[in-house]
Amino acid sequence: MTIIDAIFETLLSHPSVMRIVRLPGIHHDANATLLIGEHSAILVDSGTAWYQLLQEERIRGQLGDSITLDKILLTSRRYPFSGGSKALSESFEIPVFIHETAQSSLESGDFFTTWANRYDSDMPIITTTPIDFSETICLDDSIIEPLETPGPSSDNVSIHIPSAKTVIAGALLPRADRPLRWDVPTGNLIQGIESLRRIQGLGAEKLVPMHGPILQGREHIFSTLERHCAALERIAENDGVTPRAWPRSAPTSLWCDPVPSWPRSEKEQTDESDTSD
Repeated sequence: MTIIDAIFETLLSHPSVMRIVRLPGIHHDANATLLIGEHSAILVDSGTAWYQLLQEERIRGQLGDSITLDKILLTSRRYPFSGGSKALSESFEIPVFIHETAQSSLESGDFFTTWANRYDSDMPIITTTPIDFSETICLDDSIIEPLETPGPSSDNVSIHIPSAKTVIAGALLPRADRPLRWDVPTGNLIQGIESLRRIQGLGAEKLVPMHGPILQGREHIFSTLERHCAALERIAENDGVTPRAWPRSAPTSLWCDPVPSWPRSEKEQTDESDTSD
């Protein structure tokens, strides 16, 4: 075997590793996540339309000149996840994918079910493509699995990346210390519990929430999801009534605020993004 043959064989035996970069949400924005391969990338969620130029700058800074952004996957129709998708789609000339039940909301600029009206904003009208849950998305050697996880809304989607043992939960897990809201358009408490249990069963070692840093460690993620499930199950047994001590959620909140507060070990970093391989 020649030296060149040996080098080529080594490269084949060490497939490229996807980079997962969380772009922290600004103000009301949900976290956006870049899945970056050797030559192409996928953006999961866009944030609102308020910071779309800054979001584009952050994305281009992560991709550089050699990596092309191929598509946008939206995990929810809600404005904090989808509001900036039109501008980014047009700038990068790429399609936007979302659950089929949410297409009409985005393609009509519906400010009610997207909640854009809660933020005193218009919902940009954008043409979308439905996510096909029977197909597997590939990025280099990695498989990306969109999962239907209703509860926060009928169209909620979570992204599972088995090779990275990572789940992007979106509105299903607003933050480690904030359970989801279901008393919203197309929300459903029972479905939310079932979706959380489904995510819990994946055994993820990294979990990207709606807000805040990535949760890390299988046991930590499992126990965090157990706290959420147990609390929501007690609420379901109480006919959907939250504990009296919990305050009413703010009009723009996609989460509940438990009293007493739940623990949260993750703290936002001062630098701009989280990166994991």
